Amino acid sequence: MSTKQPDLESAYNLKTPEDSRKLYAAWADDYDRAFAKQEDYRLHIETARAFVEAGGQGPVLDVGAGTGLCGMVLAEHGVGPIDATDISAEMLAQAMRKDIYRDAIEADLYDGIPAPQDSYSGIVSSGTFTHGHVGPEVIHGLLRIARPGAQFALSINAKHFAEMGFADMLDHLARDRITALSLPEVAIFGPRAEGPHRHDTAMIALFEKAR
Repeated sequence: MSTKQPDLESAYNLKTPEDSRKLYAAWADDYDRAFAKQEDYRLHIETARAFVEAGGQGPVLDVGAGTGLCGMVLAEHGVGPIDATDISAEMLAQAMRKDIYRDAIEADLYDGIPAPQDSYSGIVSSGTFTHGHVGPEVIHGLLRIARPGAQFALSINAKHFAEMGFADMLDHLARDRITALSLPEVAIFGPRAEGPHRHDTAMIALFEKAR
């Protein structure tokens, strides 16, 4: 992997879980300032807001929590308790410093979350389902740890959504495992963004685990 300063392009070009661990270890200390604030990143706000407006409640698992940006918005809306999970121990350390999470779970989504079945009433993910990261197959593992009726709000980069078969996966799940599926499209960045991906959008997959 390149040793240049971590950025969105680096994140989109990740190939392996180990690549992800290395990049986010290097990015953790200044992710909030050097990326989120500088690039007017707002996907976490849109995702948390969609979850709340859909009636989402805790306990919530923040999947790919990173430094805790989405969790902060959830907490501001009075949602809790919230647990954080991420592949990067360094990002989780930053998230836990925000004092909004009950617990931190270091995990690779492809290996599954080490939590009991039916643990959570809500599953939220902002920025994890994107280029270089995870595909739709990990949703099965998230459904395992969600309670019947649990509200999901998963942001999915729109190009990643199209390229990786999310529509087919969600249609398949809608037969008997999920209900109330909707896919609003939102801007990932605000008007102050200047990077090459400033016009990127994401789908927010809103659905409930079937009862």
